Amino acid sequence: MTLLSNTSLTRFLLRAGMLTLSTSCDSKERHKDNDTNHQPHRDAGVWAVKVGGDAFDSTDGIHYEADKFVTGGEVSQMETVVGSQDNALYQSYRMGDLKVTKAIQNGTYDLQFRFAEPFDIPTGDRLFSVLAQGKPVIGDLDVRLAREGRHVSALDRVATGIVVTDGELNITFKASAGEPILNALVIRRQMKDPRQWNLVWSDEFDQDGAPDDARWSADVWPARKVNDEDQAYTDRSKNVRVESGHLVLEAHREDYDKAAYTSGRVQSKGTGDSLYGKINVRAKLPAGQGSWPAIWMLPSDPYKYSTSCGENEDWQGSETCDAWPNSGEIDIMEHVGYDMFHVHGTVHNKAAYWIYWNQRKGSIEGMTVDKEFHVYSLEWTPDELTISMDESPYFTYVNEGSGWEAWPYDHPFHPVLNLAVGNMWGRRGGPIDNTLFPIRLEIDYVRVYESK
Repeated sequence: MTLLSNTSLTRFLLRAGMLTLSTSCDSKERHKDNDTNHQPHRDAGVWAVKVGGDAFDSTDGIHYEADKFVTGGEVSQMETVVGSQDNALYQSYRMGDLKVTKAIQNGTYDLQFRFAEPFDIPTGDRLFSVLAQGKPVIGDLDVRLAREGRHVSALDRVATGIVVTDGELNITFKASAGEPILNALVIRRQMKDPRQWNLVWSDEFDQDGAPDDARWSADVWPARKVNDEDQAYTDRSKNVRVESGHLVLEAHREDYDKAAYTSGRVQSKGTGDSLYGKINVRAKLPAGQGSWPAIWMLPSDPYKYSTSCGENEDWQGSETCDAWPNSGEIDIMEHVGYDMFHVHGTVHNKAAYWIYWNQRKGSIEGMTVDKEFHVYSLEWTPDELTISMDESPYFTYVNEGSGWEAWPYDHPFHPVLNLAVGNMWGRRGGPIDNTLFPIRLEIDYVRVYESK
């Protein structure tokens, strides 16, 4: 969830010219006791390959073997890749009629595909699907479009729940425009995490009415305050309430306070702050073009690494205060309705700043996010951040020890939950679909843990 002012967005736009195999999670009661010991251990059961290139060790500790088990296409190199902590990993690739065949133990796997579009081609000129065990796991992928229209930007996409029963993993690629491309591949077996966690605080949203004011505060904001968002945020029960065991953030099409839409946003600054640990949020997302729900974290001291802010300046959406992105932001889940089947995890900081195209992020296939509840998770240590969906990690950001510009995640943050309407990202797929309203983001629980 970016925090750009409208003027910054305008400057950016001028420069830019501009089926998955998903496993949903069960009921609240089932997860109440065991949601901390079913996360997969990220470093276990992993095999990886650098397609078209030599062996490579990434910053997150994964060893990529030299090009093997991938056949077909032409091997090539690109000089420049941006948007990753391991840009060199994406510089080699194969392009053409690709196939991956690897002997592997029977079991259930997640596949992390790494791509970068090497050519300055129009969006839509390279469009392909990925099949695993004969079933589609990524559909109609346009690497450039998926990376905000920027070529040579690294794109990570995870497909989950691929079942191998015959001792061999088979991956094929099918193009509908241009030729498929692949830069690297990680195969990760789903398995339990041996680590243990202690619950620090939680909200199960079991009491109907307003959210617990000892934990949550509603932001009351006009439209366009940040990100060119179209909604006004209110604290009315119409937009923010606890109902039938869920926190409901509901957006409406209505004229209100000079806005054409209303919605809800709550945060827990001063009441839910934490430094390191784990957060699980079980949620069901809205559908429809123009929606932009988010589960994320902001610094509880936004001025920690600011260099240009006045005393107690309103930093969110400010043109003069650099509290954002300097002091950091962690996006555990973002989703835009025009791109229904993908969920995104992202970090923001001064060194990896979205407006300059070098943002660090990952994405995961999510076929049923608007139909079923899923658990969105962050594991946070002094060394790295790992973001997961339903026990499947899909984005890791490592502390490289280069200073606060790249790692401002050494001070307390707090959860923020909101449902935005429109803005540059939400409207990228076209005009807001007014026939869908009201739409809602439903939160089943928020649980925050510390390591035992």
